Amino acid sequence: MQVQRHLLLSPAPGTQRELVSLHYGQPGSGLKVYIQASLHADELPGMLTAHHLRQHFDRLEAEGRIQGEIILVPMANPIGLSQWLLQGSQGRFELNSGENFNRHYPDQIEAAAQAAEAELSADAASNVRVLRRELKKAVAAQPVDTELQSLRRTLMTLSCDADVVLDLHCDGQAVMHLYTETPCWPACEPLARHIGARVTLLATDSGDNPFDEACSQVWWKWAKRFAGRFPIPQACLAVTVELRGQADVEHELAAADAQGIVNYLAWRGLIQGENPALPEPVGDARPLAGSMPVKSPTAGVLTFVRPVGEMVREGDVLAHVIDPISAECTELKSPVDGLFFARDTLRFATAGARIAKVAGLDARRTGKLLGAR
Repeated sequence: MQVQRHLLLSPAPGTQRELVSLHYGQPGSGLKVYIQASLHADELPGMLTAHHLRQHFDRLEAEGRIQGEIILVPMANPIGLSQWLLQGSQGRFELNSGENFNRHYPDQIEAAAQAAEAELSADAASNVRVLRRELKKAVAAQPVDTELQSLRRTLMTLSCDADVVLDLHCDGQAVMHLYTETPCWPACEPLARHIGARVTLLATDSGDNPFDEACSQVWWKWAKRFAGRFPIPQACLAVTVELRGQADVEHELAAADAQGIVNYLAWRGLIQGENPALPEPVGDARPLAGSMPVKSPTAGVLTFVRPVGEMVREGDVLAHVIDPISAECTELKSPVDGLFFARDTLRFATAGARIAKVAGLDARRTGKLLGAR
């Protein structure tokens, strides 16, 4: 294993952060897999899962069984990890700009397409190699003038030419679930099985260019741009892996999640000598546009009356909001039939707050499908 340290742009004299990446296997010898943990720095299950992945990868490399390249970033956000206020982590938004760490990744699609076009041909594999080369060059050449921009450029430089990208996150309180782009679903479905995802939420361009989509959307956009001229496959599977809830930082869970990821990589042929069977699915895929928020129309003490993981019907009561002054109790009901897959950790709701999510089967929402929170 090789350790690489990537210095970020210094935000002030005497201050400089670094991103650390761990490199296994040999570049160019097979699939390239990129895995990062805790881009939202207050979402810690990914860090513990990365700790267990590291033990797997150390052993597998020592045994000479990695047939390809693996890059593991065990802590993807040194900026957010350093942001604390009154002993509370502020790891989701950069305090200087107010921007979500998992949004606004730069788009180098057209720049790479123009640079590669003269070399594209009827050979799909060759086209993938050429486009990856030009994309990596374009990403690395992106000018930056803030520490946050330098973090985004570093993460994209490490990941933009990977076959598989796994971005490890979590929700407030939730079941295991995934987000990926619709063109990625055929490649993602075996991952969902191996990791035991209850639901995979699908969209094509959900809005504001989150990290996973910045890695995967280049391929379907290039396929559309060059349609009828050059074959461009969907050469990157990029997935946001939601490792349940923020408090689910336990060795037993992290070890099982790491094993599921390793089994998937073995199933893809990255690990020599292992051929795990494909598990039966425990969930399905649903449109992200069918993931409906549950909002509170009033403020008060919030108490849930159903656990996450239940299948619910439209109109089922999921929670109560109790006004401590008037004692009025407001019932919060499911807006659709579906899987009650995530809810907030806070137990006081402000008026208009989104406090839970239910994944329905039918697309009902339009526009930007991911909220900043």
